[in-house]
Amino acid sequence: MQVSLETLSGLERKLTIEVPAEKIDNQVKSRLAEAARTFQMKGFRKGKVPIKVIKNRFGKGLRQEVLGEVMNESYYEALSKENVKPAGQPKIEPTNLKEGENLEFTATFEVYPEIEPGDFSKIAVEKRQAEISEKDIDNMIQTLREQRKHFHGTDRAAKKGDRLTVDFVGKIKGEEFEGGSAKDAQIIIGSGNMIPGFEDGLEGLKKGDSKTLKLKFPKDYHKEDLAGKACEFDVEVKAVAEEHLPELNEDFFKSFDVQEGGLESFREEVKKNMERELRNAIKNNVKTQVIDGLVSETSVDLPKSMVDNEINNLRQQAMQQYGGGQKIDPSLLPAEMFQAQAEQRVSVGLILNEIIQRNKLKADPTKVREIVEGLAAGYENPQEVIAWYYSDKEQMAQIEVMALEESVIDLILEKAKVEEKSTSYEEALKPVEKKARKTDKKAEKKAEPKTTEKPAAAEKEATAKPSDKDES
Repeated sequence: MQVSLETLSGLERKLTIEVPAEKIDNQVKSRLAEAARTFQMKGFRKGKVPIKVIKNRFGKGLRQEVLGEVMNESYYEALSKENVKPAGQPKIEPTNLKEGENLEFTATFEVYPEIEPGDFSKIAVEKRQAEISEKDIDNMIQTLREQRKHFHGTDRAAKKGDRLTVDFVGKIKGEEFEGGSAKDAQIIIGSGNMIPGFEDGLEGLKKGDSKTLKLKFPKDYHKEDLAGKACEFDVEVKAVAEEHLPELNEDFFKSFDVQEGGLESFREEVKKNMERELRNAIKNNVKTQVIDGLVSETSVDLPKSMVDNEINNLRQQAMQQYGGGQKIDPSLLPAEMFQAQAEQRVSVGLILNEIIQRNKLKADPTKVREIVEGLAAGYENPQEVIAWYYSDKEQMAQIEVMALEESVIDLILEKAKVEEKSTSYEEALKPVEKKARKTDKKAEKKAEPKTTEKPAAAEKEATAKPSDKDES
């Protein structure tokens, strides 16, 4: 077999491979002989059909089969011979498939880039420190109560915070417009879910009242045909309900799996979970800063095939998350939607892998155990969860990857500029602002426009147990 390797541009390589005709012919003959031993044909005993007949019937198909297998085998042999590691699937193009002549084909592919990780000492990290005060615990308990609030009907005039059930019809210049009407819509005054002035206009109304709201769509409204236009909404109030927070009693505590000890035990449980959330937030913020700094300090020539593959993965994830169970071809989603994120993921993966290889890092069993215990800590029976993780090879493989990443972060932090900063609990939970990355093509994000009506924004629920459900 003859092989030549050519550098096209950047990471792209081209192998030209020539395989002796004898190899192809021998394999074809062998398969024809094998077929002849088992083929049955009228007028001939089993195994006695002339090889010429077998060749006329099966020769072309068998040859195509052999050619495909030989090209595949030869490609990998050529990679080994030239000591090349491809970063994606090759593009195979036959250049000579004539019977009796040497097989010739080319394989075009990308290789992994050579990476020189940036200077770790240039990476600046702010590590937040915070204490959980009694006031923080009070605020968290209030948040938990807010998440489980319920509404009771009232005959008084509506005020901010009340939930109104209304029918409304939207009009522009006296004509109803599409999407501007609703029946039994539930609107909380002050939620900001409606266009400016709509919710304010409901204050003071009672059950059975009607009112025409004269408003104007924002200039940046997401529907261009409505943006900036004057409009009217005829509103009929069908019900007014005021919010009620659950009492801090045994029933409320039990809903968070605090079975005894009353308010004191409940506060301890809430604090324990806040401490876990705080540790995770600090850890994740440090990791984000380290990764951002590492990418900013390291130049990487990204293989297009790897980026394209990651784009397809992100498309699949988007369809699973937002597709609503509909069978829609993920390829219909524009690649540009995922380009920057895909480039970021590929870049981070390549850099981290290079550091792991250079430093011969392995997944530390102690660190693996810490991660598993951390994931299990919030459940009612942590030991059962830990046993489940260790019994699942696929889950453990993912945990080991996480442990390796943590080892890389620890390695970088030994040389990075780390500054500790005392702050409040709420501030410590906030994500750090990500630095611009060299792989980012478009760093700016457009503000998400408001719709005429949308469900109340779902706040992040801080619960005492991961399995808790909102009972509001």
